[in-house]
Amino acid sequence: MSAIDVEAVVAAMATGVSEPGVQLAQTRFRAGLVAGWDLRPGDRVLEVGCGQGDMTAVLAEAVGERGHVTAVDLAQPSYGAPVTLGESAAFLNGTPLGARVEFRFGFDVLAAAFQDDAFDHVVLSQCAWYFDSLDRLRATLARVRPWARRLCFAEWDLAPVRHEQLAHLLAVQVQGMIEAFGERGDGNVRTPFSRAALLRVLAETGWRADEPTAVDATGVHDAAWEVAICREIVDERLHTVPAPMRDLIASHVDVLDAVAEHVEPLPVYSVTATR
Repeated sequence: MSAIDVEAVVAAMATGVSEPGVQLAQTRFRAGLVAGWDLRPGDRVLEVGCGQGDMTAVLAEAVGERGHVTAVDLAQPSYGAPVTLGESAAFLNGTPLGARVEFRFGFDVLAAAFQDDAFDHVVLSQCAWYFDSLDRLRATLARVRPWARRLCFAEWDLAPVRHEQLAHLLAVQVQGMIEAFGERGDGNVRTPFSRAALLRVLAETGWRADEPTAVDATGVHDAAWEVAICREIVDERLHTVPAPMRDLIASHVDVLDAVAEHVEPLPVYSVTATR
């Protein structure tokens, strides 16, 4: 695979105009992920959980003019801020990369029907914690298996390696606990499972996983975003959690406040698998 033209990808993103520094960091990180996935010019990719297209644009650059990316997400195009999914997709489709991409929002993979081997790769990149349960992720991985020979997966690792990553860990754990025990919301983090849990699910669904690799996430802003989102969710929804769990979550928030002066993102792991 030829090197990703990061500048071209940034130019294809709506936030590349409004927040070029942020988008540059996000794109460099995702280019690092794709570099380990052995995508080739002309490949056909199904991206599950595409969101606003940060990875979609990198995939489109990687597969070249002869390739194609089908990018799907369960969320509606009106979801997302400050740029919605639909707005970001429309911007990307209006760039030279857009001809290689088809977005489908409000798309339930479990209800979909693609032909066997319709794609060369299925990609789930930092979207798996958005699933409302590990069972739904398990069902999704089983559903997509006939459609492609390879799976490319990436997610945050719950095992921090530096003190500065503890705030990110606590922020996602608190969000996960509120999702599990309180009223359901529309937040991003719903099921923050471990790398070991993912490997077990891959084996259960018939995927043969390679050894996970670490990918450098230095410079991305996700940790700070998650800490801010966590505090909003605590303010809005902690009262919906039963009292004993509410007290436990409140103690986690106390620790989060104590370690959040310096915030760095958790490690990221990447896994490829074949059926």
